[in-house]
Amino acid sequence: MPDDLVSLADIEAAARRLAGVATATPLVPFPGSKLRVKAESLQVTGSFKVRGAYNAISSLPAADRGRGVIAHSSGNHAQAVAYAARLLGAPAVVVVPDNAPEVKVAAARRHGAEIVTVRPGLAARLAATEQLISSHGYTLIPPFDDRRVIAGQGTAGLELAAAAPDTDLVVVPVSGGGLISGIATAVRARLPGTTVIGVEPELAADARDSLRRGRAVAWPAADTQRTIADALRVEQVSRLTLAHMRRHVAGIVTVTDDEMLQAVRLLATEGHLVAEPGGAAAVAACLLRGDALPSARAPVAVLSGGNIDPALLARVLAPAGSGGRVP
Repeated sequence: MPDDLVSLADIEAAARRLAGVATATPLVPFPGSKLRVKAESLQVTGSFKVRGAYNAISSLPAADRGRGVIAHSSGNHAQAVAYAARLLGAPAVVVVPDNAPEVKVAAARRHGAEIVTVRPGLAARLAATEQLISSHGYTLIPPFDDRRVIAGQGTAGLELAAAAPDTDLVVVPVSGGGLISGIATAVRARLPGTTVIGVEPELAADARDSLRRGRAVAWPAADTQRTIADALRVEQVSRLTLAHMRRHVAGIVTVTDDEMLQAVRLLATEGHLVAEPGGAAAVAACLLRGDALPSARAPVAVLSGGNIDPALLARVLAPAGSGGRVP
């Protein structure tokens, strides 16, 4: 296991950098249950990603920022990097797959980023990113495989621990593992008796397999692309994020696409919160797969993002029999 894991002190330093930039998102009680929802969908960019992006870019030397930053992303990290770079006066380029939700790509463009589109899959994104770095000298802001990014995401865990010191279970969506790595580090440091569980789509369960086997296990891009949860389609966690999960995370459960869409609907109609499918994964596990989770007196689910395509949201919310079938 690497000895370069993010520490509580790293996360506390990130919180100081993010003061006045990231929103201290609320814990919203879910009606009729003991569940509280950490609503990261209320961040200015619609997801938790602004925490890690700003912490990483603000940590760069001025000369590096001046040459510009680059990120590859399915969408949420792209717009977070674009937003943070604009705040810090850095040019930004983002590499996105051609099936990324337009609502996310448009937001990155609106924040001033140059958009480079490639075919779906991590390999294509990495190849394009490396070529652009070689040609232009940009500094990479990784979506999850970076201590500064993980520390930034961990600030959500600091807030959670301060707002809910009674919590005994924290449930977090998992894609590349940066969010759960940071939150678990913070929560386990501040609330040592609390259990942290990750949630993935059944159709993209590489982190579950990796944690079980103790090594990074890759899923084929063609398999992970099947899930409707575009934010959770990463094919493989990194060595760094897996090391954090092995130390701090008790396990990973999976949910179906239908369960995530049910959670999107429930969050909108009962919790009054907008969620994208991947962002709702932890809520889906808590509301619909409670048998797969440890029993808890005061659980918290992280709603990691709310950047849902408006047409998809309309179909999810359409009354039964109205013809608004969700794919």
